[in-house]
Amino acid sequence: MSDQRPRVGIVQFTSDRGLPPQRLAPLIEAAGFASYFVPEHGHIPTRRDAAHPGTGTAELPDDRYLRTLDPWTSLAAAAAVTERIELATAVALPVQADPITLAKTIATVDHLSSGRVALGVGFGWNLDELADHGVPAGRRRTMLREYLEAMRALWRDEEAQYEGEFVRFGPSWAWPKPSRAVPVLVGAGGTDKNFSWIAKNADGWITTPQDRGIAAAARRFAAIWREHGRDGAPRIVALDGSPERDRLARWAEAGVTDVLYPAVDTDEGAAAEHLRRVAGAVAGASVS
Repeated sequence: MSDQRPRVGIVQFTSDRGLPPQRLAPLIEAAGFASYFVPEHGHIPTRRDAAHPGTGTAELPDDRYLRTLDPWTSLAAAAAVTERIELATAVALPVQADPITLAKTIATVDHLSSGRVALGVGFGWNLDELADHGVPAGRRRTMLREYLEAMRALWRDEEAQYEGEFVRFGPSWAWPKPSRAVPVLVGAGGTDKNFSWIAKNADGWITTPQDRGIAAAARRFAAIWREHGRDGAPRIVALDGSPERDRLARWAEAGVTDVLYPAVDTDEGAAAEHLRRVAGAVAGASVS
């Protein structure tokens, strides 16, 4: 397993009530952190049958679910005022968009940021939200796989084409092309089923707030990664609440490559002070 310390980044649950990305992202970069992650929810149906994974009911734990900013507009704003930090989603919901248009949007943000974009995706817990986008609940994994394959073709091939159940287009031109393969990370529970899907279709795993036993899960994921014939080690991004250096060391030994801490975004002063405290608590970990 890795003897490298995890990279440390910040995740902001963006909303129209919080500090805008173009004001928070420079603070994250100035504090020395490695990455900035944002989520996606286009809308939340007022009546839902799907239970939230945290509450176990239709009740939402935070009204920012109703107020989430568009992730790619947010990351474009952050790209304009930063130079180094990775710009990523935790997580985006590609199947709720047109894949050709989304591929263009992601490639454009990657181009404008000089190759700093990573794509964190989810299958989608809110089946009612997915239904409003015409996504059949029982086929959302297949649909996500096809979206990723189709977008990669558009990013990679001079004349791209794709033929699937949910995505079809003939030979096409599409620029800009990302300067390297856009990393794809999947936010999902730490199960063998999810690990196998990731090993077949993506580059790494983002834990969920409900995951426990991260070190053991990371080792299990690495084993499944190898069983699927993947070279090297997968990227593993762990969500954490507050920094503990001993835990960071255990996670690093188990193969965790990145750790994300939540932002405070009430105002710039509070945000900067929180970032200073987190950076101090993880001193010795890699933040760049």
